[in-house]
Amino acid sequence: MRASKYSPEFRERAVRLARESERPVSAVAHDLGVHPDSLRTWMRQDEVDHGTRTDCLMTAEREELAALRREVRDLRRSNEILKAASVFFARELDQPRPK
Repeated sequence: MRASKYSPEFRERAVRLARESERPVSAVAHDLGVHPDSLRTWMRQDEVDHGTRTDCLMTAEREELAALRREVRDLRRSNEILKAASVFFARELDQPRPK
């Protein structure tokens, strides 16, 4: 996963500004130099993290899910390596030995 272009502090301030402003989200986003959909996404995630929405994963849950997916990927890769090694050594053991 790539690092975010915007810091968490910037996102937090942008969300607070958009909520406190009487102006449309797109106008606030334009003033901040952010795409309006990005600001809307940050606002939605903030609602989830504060418990006012339940239709998405909280940030902590997203991070945990990403970590678990990485772990599963690494474990599957390790299993493939172990399977290949066991096949290699099984072939070595099955070869007839010279007398």
